Amino acid sequence: MGLFILRRTGVMVLTALCLTFIVFFLTNLYPNLEKLAKTQGNFRMSDEAVASWLTREGYLQPLPVKYGQWLGVLPGWTLETEGGITGRCIDGTATPEEAAQAPRFCGILQGDWGYSTVFRDEVSGIIGTRLGLTGKLMFWVLVLMVPSALLVGVLAGMREGSTTDRTLSTFSIITTATPEYVSGVIFIAVFTSSTVGLKWFKGTATSAMEDANFENFFLPVLTISLYGMGYIARMTRASMTEVMTAQYIRTARLKGVKFSNIVLKHALRNALIAPFTVILLQVPWLLNGVVIVETLFNYKGFGWTLVQAAGNNDIELLLAVSVVSVVVVLVTQLISDIGYVYLNPRIRIS
Repeated sequence: MGLFILRRTGVMVLTALCLTFIVFFLTNLYPNLEKLAKTQGNFRMSDEAVASWLTREGYLQPLPVKYGQWLGVLPGWTLETEGGITGRCIDGTATPEEAAQAPRFCGILQGDWGYSTVFRDEVSGIIGTRLGLTGKLMFWVLVLMVPSALLVGVLAGMREGSTTDRTLSTFSIITTATPEYVSGVIFIAVFTSSTVGLKWFKGTATSAMEDANFENFFLPVLTISLYGMGYIARMTRASMTEVMTAQYIRTARLKGVKFSNIVLKHALRNALIAPFTVILLQVPWLLNGVVIVETLFNYKGFGWTLVQAAGNNDIELLLAVSVVSVVVVLVTQLISDIGYVYLNPRIRIS
């Protein structure tokens, strides 16, 4: 097991480096840098002025060098100007003595995630705050989605082909086939609009950032839960159906064991092995799939921040969001693989 975890961790680190380099390359294309220069300076800047600004900010260095400095494995750049010495690891301008005392490495490995040009704040603080808000949303989504999906899947798979099975399977397909931007708009129109008259909930979840309650937080939670619930329910139903036709289940029935005991004591544990992986893989989907819901309900979490960073060409913030997304996806997959090995003894023996 130790060698398996070590090997998967090495692959995970290599994958993270490759993915972050691709994102870094795309965000540092010259048109994006030119747009950033004109946004921070003047939209009527000449090409010479743009090149001068980019040089002064260290953006025109070779791409591998910039990537190494951003990671924190290469020393930060420095530039002598009329006002003093500036650089990646220097705040503003400094004298030669102050520049000599500044740290040489200042990348994400040292905790320096850069500065947001849109929010005018440190990227690390923004990511921490927004990730916490999305974490709260994800927690309540999982609380509602996972038990409901497992219950629907188990009930549908207990008696394959029955009326209950067909009804719950149809419900699962409908929820999976309905994207969040459709169900979210429908919920807002039906339950918050004054035209319909059902003012049960609030149309926005902005107030839920500080004080979440049933009125302002249930609709976004329900919108995300319904979409993910159908997929988990269908996987659980398929696994439960396969287990219920196994030989040891037939033997238990022939021995006269109560049907409820067969389901709870024999079938359920084996039927939940496959959905376990699916449930864990919902975590990265929730982190990145909440973009639509957070924007729709104006909930300023991680997904909302991604939209703002991409729309306003906030390179440092966009890179930080990408890094967090990549890490969450890879770590979740690693935990899923380890958990699957523990739940399925046949994999551990092999």
